[in-house]
Amino acid sequence: MKAPAIKVLALVLALWATGAQAALQQVQLVCDAVYMPTRSSWSRVVDIGYDQKRVRSVSIDGVPVYTFAIAETVIMTALDNERIQIDTASQTWTSDFRGQATGQGRCERATP
Repeated sequence: MKAPAIKVLALVLALWATGAQAALQQVQLVCDAVYMPTRSSWSRVVDIGYDQKRVRSVSIDGVPVYTFAIAETVIMTALDNERIQIDTASQTWTSDFRGQATGQGRCERATP
């Protein structure tokens, strides 16, 4: 009797996971950041996964970030030694390499 119950539970979980994935949406931002003091320019790609309730995932240049925080319209995270803030309302990128260098730039929503 345990085997059918486990199969039903597996089916319910699979259906729930499929529905949750269907509700997940994604937006991609392309940010052109200028890093000082070297004045080098990098194009950074930010993928933001979200559903109707909240932001679920953030990745930068294809690398998922370990953790992130949201304050109003700003996503704050870090990747390696770079502390990053992405303002989704003003579409700006700001970052800091522990006081050694800074980055600032504009972001645009990528077209599909």
